[in-house]
Amino acid sequence: MSGSRPLKRHNMTSKPNLNVRALPLGPVMLDVAATRLTDEERERLCDPLVGGVILFARNFTGSEQLAALTTEIHALREPALIIAVDHEGGRVQRFRGDGFTRLPPMRTLGERWEQDHIAALEMARSTGLVLAAELIAHGVDLSFTPVLDLDYGVSRVIGDRAFHHDPQVVAKLAGALAAGMAEAGMGCVGKHFPGHGFIEADSHVDIPVDERGFDEVWAADIAPYRHRIGRQLAGVMPAHVRFPAIDPQPAGFSPFWLQEVLRGRLGFGGVIFSDDLTMEGATVVGDIVARARAAFSAGCDMVLVCNRPDLADELLDRWAPQVPDAVRERLLRLKASRRHGDVFALELNPLYRDARARVEALCAELG
Repeated sequence: MSGSRPLKRHNMTSKPNLNVRALPLGPVMLDVAATRLTDEERERLCDPLVGGVILFARNFTGSEQLAALTTEIHALREPALIIAVDHEGGRVQRFRGDGFTRLPPMRTLGERWEQDHIAALEMARSTGLVLAAELIAHGVDLSFTPVLDLDYGVSRVIGDRAFHHDPQVVAKLAGALAAGMAEAGMGCVGKHFPGHGFIEADSHVDIPVDERGFDEVWAADIAPYRHRIGRQLAGVMPAHVRFPAIDPQPAGFSPFWLQEVLRGRLGFGGVIFSDDLTMEGATVVGDIVARARAAFSAGCDMVLVCNRPDLADELLDRWAPQVPDAVRERLLRLKASRRHGDVFALELNPLYRDARARVEALCAELG
């Protein structure tokens, strides 16, 4: 595919005088292929439907390169696109080395809780501060963390990404992590609502089915969202998990889960993100346009399309949603605050240095 793909709603060749920078944030988040933008990617990211970019490990080779990439992405439009990443700690940490501290898996914080509650909360807060401060210093606005799934010991995809099996412990540790992130200037996104920890199947490659009834899910898996952490979240990402005893659609395509439960019963007012619409768990809904329509209609504010630029192009060319002003306003609130400055300023900040020292000591214990 060449870099000359025409855009259905925004053709820069046919409208040379159009100011592409003055575009409100749209409801689609896309990825990019490498460490620099191509001409085709610049064009794609200027489509009015796009509102954000998600980065992966392949987009990082070093501190200066990442800062240059995020600067270029932010300069494409006004308001600037939201730049996000899955940067949790443990095996899901996209950027490692050269400007980034190794972060522990969240289960480690749960294990520390069993030894010393106060020390675990302090470590969670320090981890959140380091995680967010380093991302912000490199131009990243948002991390899709914390995982609020319970550790039932069976899920292949969740595993040590979960804090603990006790929902109250999950809520407290996640709340401390979120407080540290907020101290650095970044919001957080809880996932995977209402819960992905109870079943073994991985929604990246399977269509997970959880046979439990609503009362059981509400009492256990949703409990963290009913805790204080639920009010700290800037965003929530639902799971591509079906709960057939409750609703036939996967949670991320379900008005019941997103509007009645998350917005209604829980009173959540932040951004709802779909999980990646190219995952196997999303295919039950139809093609990429059907998936986006279903997710958006169910209550998602922003849909993710990753690792399939062909499907991204198909979605941008064929989908024409009406985006409420309230959705665009929620998206704008996701922008990070550069409270501690760039990479050089960060190194001079004693609050960050102390938190980093605690995180490094914990990870040294892990080996």
